[in-house]
Amino acid sequence: MQKHYRALELDKILKMLAGETACDDAAELALQLTPSHSLSEVQRLLNETDEAHTLMARFGAPSFGGLKNVSNSLRRAEAGGTLTMAELLRVAGVLRTLRGIVDWRAKSAGLKSCLDWRFDSLMPNKYLEDRIFGAILSDEEMADTASAQLASIRRKIRSASSRVREQLDKMIHSTAYQKYLQDPIVTLRGGRFVVPVKAEFRGEIAGLVHDTSSSGATVFVEPMGVVEANNQVKVLQSEEQAEIERILAELSAEMGNFASGIISGYQAAVELNLIFAKANLGYKMKASLPLVNDKGEIQLKKARHPLIDPNRVVPTDIELGIGFDTLVITGPNTGGKTVSLKTVGLLTLMAMCGLLLPVAENSRVSVFQKVLADIGDEQSIEQSLSTFSAHMTNIIKIIAQADETSLILMDELGAGTDPVEGAALAMSILEALRRKGARIAATTHYAELKAYALQTAGVENACCEFDVTTLRPTYRLLIGVPGRSNAFAISRRLGMDDEIVGRARELVSSENTRFEDVVQSLETSRQKLETERAQTEQARLEADRAQKEAQKIRDSIQEKVDQEMEKARRQASELVSRTRGQIDALLNEMEELKKQKDKALSAEQKAKLKSGLRSLEETADPVHSREEQGAYILPRPLKVGDTVLIYDIDKQGTVLQPPEGSGQNVLVQAGIIQTRVPLSNLRLVQEKKTARKPRRTVTRSMTSRAEAKVTTECDLRGQTIEEAIMNVDRFIDSALLSGIEQLTVIHGKGTGALRTAVQQHLKRHPSVRSYRLGTFGEGEAGVTIVELK
Repeated sequence: MQKHYRALELDKILKMLAGETACDDAAELALQLTPSHSLSEVQRLLNETDEAHTLMARFGAPSFGGLKNVSNSLRRAEAGGTLTMAELLRVAGVLRTLRGIVDWRAKSAGLKSCLDWRFDSLMPNKYLEDRIFGAILSDEEMADTASAQLASIRRKIRSASSRVREQLDKMIHSTAYQKYLQDPIVTLRGGRFVVPVKAEFRGEIAGLVHDTSSSGATVFVEPMGVVEANNQVKVLQSEEQAEIERILAELSAEMGNFASGIISGYQAAVELNLIFAKANLGYKMKASLPLVNDKGEIQLKKARHPLIDPNRVVPTDIELGIGFDTLVITGPNTGGKTVSLKTVGLLTLMAMCGLLLPVAENSRVSVFQKVLADIGDEQSIEQSLSTFSAHMTNIIKIIAQADETSLILMDELGAGTDPVEGAALAMSILEALRRKGARIAATTHYAELKAYALQTAGVENACCEFDVTTLRPTYRLLIGVPGRSNAFAISRRLGMDDEIVGRARELVSSENTRFEDVVQSLETSRQKLETERAQTEQARLEADRAQKEAQKIRDSIQEKVDQEMEKARRQASELVSRTRGQIDALLNEMEELKKQKDKALSAEQKAKLKSGLRSLEETADPVHSREEQGAYILPRPLKVGDTVLIYDIDKQGTVLQPPEGSGQNVLVQAGIIQTRVPLSNLRLVQEKKTARKPRRTVTRSMTSRAEAKVTTECDLRGQTIEEAIMNVDRFIDSALLSGIEQLTVIHGKGTGALRTAVQQHLKRHPSVRSYRLGTFGEGEAGVTIVELK
């Protein structure tokens, strides 16, 4: 890594990034990251990180645990080699991880992403994964289910071993042999079952000696009676090992067929792991996506240095390359100048690596071809270089490399030598770099550079705010304000004698003193303006909050008004429908009386009925009725004693005093209250009473009809077809008036003639929705169930 990047501590950020990865290869990629110098490439990297950040926020992070580099094993299998059980298990673990990542993406498939092509590169193989995990139990153990042949061999081994143990158990429990045995146990030596025999009785038990104890007191003998059985076990174990080798070769061959796909999928997973590690690091830093350009414009809002404790770091605003190309940062030591300088450079490099930045939304950074830094004390004893010489050596190299695509960061420019010469040299260096078109940020203590920044277009002063009262920096960068050394104030605060401080002030030149006074005045004005701006902003926020609350209350009231009006209209509509139904019932009843008693209504009576219908509709729809009466005109002038209706509150009152002259207000007694009511809001009640007389007559007839007994069954048995049809019509009319939707017509079974005639009539009836024969329990074919519209 370049020393300029190390000076800005990019290597520490990359170590943090590597710590967020889940596999060694991804961590290695993180440590080897280098800033990209292409605008399109940086935008692509940042978009990928931002997409991963969005997916993590909505669906959580995918699991990359289990990713291991198995490329060598896969290439060997592809070439025809046989892998070990441990190697096969590692490959199966990678396949399981790839499948888990693909399954995670499937859960968020509805959200398109620029990472989809990487997810599509993953190639899980569920068949091969299950095949390996089903055949291999651990690094050294093959499952019985790996093949039918292996299961059969192992059954035979267990059976043969059991027979050997049974024979030896009989021997060690036999009284004839117990005195020859060191211990009554059966053990294994060289894969063969043996018994421990005392050395002095070696010749008493015929058999083969396979081992002796360390003391020589015990020999392990395989009795001749079990030699053949042990031989059979050994043969079977050889067959078992051969079968295991065959299975491993078969699995390795299958693995080799998919080697290239698995390797490419693994590489895509490693790259995804790095991208999601970037997103996770951004989440921990509370970072956001910056806007990127290649014009050298930097505008960091509420930027935080990522290596400083989040509980201690103070967000700061930094700008460069927009209104000026050079930023000169001044102020006392430990004031945060170097932190501001490193923040600019480090965040620029992070963005060029595709990392989200710990800044506020809509911050801007630029892509530079070169980021060159001279920060820190690089004094070298071995090379006999002083601090000044080391800095000058770096600056000479920087000047040689600088161009219009460079970002130059220099700490304590010109320090380490005579102040007069150092200040002059610093100004000359800045001029040389500016002629090359570079973007420059430098820190200094020299007052001459403050004046240079004030007098030179394109160069801007900045300082790190310092609280003299607490003797602590606030780490806020104030652009446009030159910094003060605060040496006298700090010395007095620390207890320096006032006489010494006063004498020091006298020794400072009058021009320098006036400059410091001007800076102090500017600082005081700035703090006052910031306080006023904060108060104004707070007042504006409170006003906006009050306006939103008022708007919310107004919207709530309007919503309630709309709901009440809708409710009133709905109730009025229901009342109109119910009244119309009652009027229809009245007319139908009169028609029925006409048919039964052969009495006809006169035209005058029909006219009265229709008039009653209109009156009922007006009474039932008060909302529309009132709207139609908006143009009401009194039939005559009001006089004392008239009964009137106060229209807007629907309350009756008595006129106490008529309007006089051109006055439009009338004194009205409404209950115990006397009030003046506009003449346009009054209605003469006597005229309405006359209009309601026929309405009362209609209401009585309607009420009597509504109280009539209602039934849902009509029995037609024993009637002729004509009588039955007439009764069915009457039955349906009554049901409609009563609001009944389902009827039962009883016609009996018989010959079926009555049923057929009734159903033919129902088929043509306009009020019938459907009909059907009864089911079990309803009367079956003897009844017809009718559904009304």
